[in-house]
Amino acid sequence: MFTRAIVRAIAASFSEGLTTVVLGKPDYSRALAQHEAYCAALEKCGLTVIKLEADTRYPDSCFVEDTAVCINALADGRATASINISCVTMTRPGAPTRQGEVASIREEFKRFFVTEAIHEIQAPGTLDGGDVCDAGNHFFIGLSQRTNEAGAQQLAEILAKCGYMSSVVDIRGVDGLLHFKSGVAHLGDNRLAITQAVMNREAFASYDLIPVPAAEEYAANCVRVNDHVLIAAGYPAFAGQLRDLGYQTIALEMSEFQKMDGGLSCLSLRF
Repeated sequence: MFTRAIVRAIAASFSEGLTTVVLGKPDYSRALAQHEAYCAALEKCGLTVIKLEADTRYPDSCFVEDTAVCINALADGRATASINISCVTMTRPGAPTRQGEVASIREEFKRFFVTEAIHEIQAPGTLDGGDVCDAGNHFFIGLSQRTNEAGAQQLAEILAKCGYMSSVVDIRGVDGLLHFKSGVAHLGDNRLAITQAVMNREAFASYDLIPVPAAEEYAANCVRVNDHVLIAAGYPAFAGQLRDLGYQTIALEMSEFQKMDGGLSCLSLRF
């Protein structure tokens, strides 16, 4: 069960951030309203939301997920070693203009973790949190435009020390996937929501796969938060699939974040 989430307010410079899509300039006022609704949804799921101030130096900084990987202790002890601890790994984002975002997030985590539980990705490694999917006792690490082999290897070694298994999935060259979690989400119950472009990978063979309809691929970036699943609004077929499986969903408007390559998981660090 998650108890906290870190979010960052949207900077006035938000529209100057990085994006690979051509969906128009985000509306700042609308983005603020969507972010407020997102925070309210996290609170509805039982989380205490830690709201950091906007940082105009970094237009992409509301996408806090890319700055850290939270490694939460498993309550039922399913980790592969007896360590089974909670810790956090500070990343080294693959976009140089975003690497400065990490420092303030590190300071925030110092409130909750002892120094020995805060790990770091070092050069030449790069790693974005959006490329790391926690699937219970296993972590998937995506190789992407932002996460390289050295960064993936460093995280795998950290995870192993904490008693977790991991595997690397190469998504370089897969159209439309900036980050791994743009195409894969763990929903608990040994289930993955997954896009058709990656669903046939051997790494996912032991999971029950929920294929996201081709016309609704953006919806693959959904987030299981305790007893609910946050989903992007406007994708009725996928929402229906989840409801049929018994999930309680909360649909959130994400149009302005989608314009900047952002999704639901990007907007918070949950631990």
